[in-house]
Amino acid sequence: MKLEELRSKLSYQGILLGGVALLTSAALAFASRATEADIKAAEAADLKQSLAQVLPGEYENDLLKDTVTLSGKKGEVLVYRGRRAGKVEAVVYRVVGNGYAGNIVCVMGVSREGRILGVRVINHKETPGLGDKIEPAKAKWIFDFDGKFLGDPPADKWAVKKDGGVFDQFAGATITPRGVVNAVKGGLEFFEGNKAQLLDEAGGVK
Repeated sequence: MKLEELRSKLSYQGILLGGVALLTSAALAFASRATEADIKAAEAADLKQSLAQVLPGEYENDLLKDTVTLSGKKGEVLVYRGRRAGKVEAVVYRVVGNGYAGNIVCVMGVSREGRILGVRVINHKETPGLGDKIEPAKAKWIFDFDGKFLGDPPADKWAVKKDGGVFDQFAGATITPRGVVNAVKGGLEFFEGNKAQLLDEAGGVK
């Protein structure tokens, strides 16, 4: 094969490969755009389900669109607000505790009066059979927070029993419940410290 023919053939192959790559990229981009709406809808549905677990009852607004972001001890906190007759009746936000194997991420709902409506752990790496009792499917422990507020129990009793508090610890896994209790207490302190903004009453809490 002559050199010129070889060069022509190699050039043609390069153009062909480039065209295939371009078509492949275009197809992937189209597929991504086509599924993006479905993915976002699924994510929104999952988030709503998580919020509903700690925010019982019906609210007139779309919680996913009625949000406020405030500064917390561990960074910014995105807060979802539930309204009735235009008035914020409850809020939901994430809190993070220090577990045995890493961060324990919880979502908690709080009424406008500062009472806990519910707490759920949404992410953790605790030891199966020990620390995973923070999951409602494994134990009822997480429901002990329902109805509690700062003052019930008193501030010095917001701890596991081993530390002089009122909340049960797990056999062989004290660090895990301790982390959740501290996270929830911190979440209530965040609510008390930012009540006016959380309840959308910048002129003062009514």
